Amino acid sequence: MPYAFEIYKDRAGEFRVRFKAPNGENMFASEGYASKAAANNLIRSVLKNGPGAAIIDSTKAVKAAKSAKNAKKKKTA
Repeated sequence: MPYAFEIYKDRAGEFRVRFKAPNGENMFASEGYASKAAANNLIRSVLKNGPGAAIIDSTKAVKAAKSAKNAKKKKTA
């Protein structure tokens, strides 16, 4: 099975999208949408905008902020 988007209905009756790997593992899932058309729009948007999307690594910013905070604590101690 190739990579695939799967639209499904959750227990609350909302439409959600899962992106599945070839081994069947869920790679990510969307929020719930009231209509199937909205779920399809999400897929179209990811396909259109995803390839050029930036990668934002928030872990680096968190690490830098923690390091600065720890350095400040050491100076005051």
